[in-house]
Amino acid sequence: MRANLLVIYTTRPGECRDFYSSLGMDFRLERHGDGPEHFAAVLPDGTVFEIYPALRGRTTGALRLGFATLAAAGLPPGRHLTRDPDDRVVEIHVRPAP
Repeated sequence: MRANLLVIYTTRPGECRDFYSSLGMDFRLERHGDGPEHFAAVLPDGTVFEIYPALRGRTTGALRLGFATLAAAGLPPGRHLTRDPDDRVVEIHVRPAP
């Protein structure tokens, strides 16, 4: 089993999109039916990562996310900890290029 969908709810969707885009994610603006517009990126393994605007008290609180990549915002290979605009811890494992 593996995760195939990850959704965060935020009062700062544009700022979060910019942050995660800087890690190499390619977001598109989407809307499903009458739902809110949101940003969605499909990661290389097929996992969908979505950023939704917070509605009626629906926000994603304390959460730690981890991503592995070959390149991320010019970071050298290794483990890096940072925080997104909502102060969630984001762990980035940059693998050396083959």
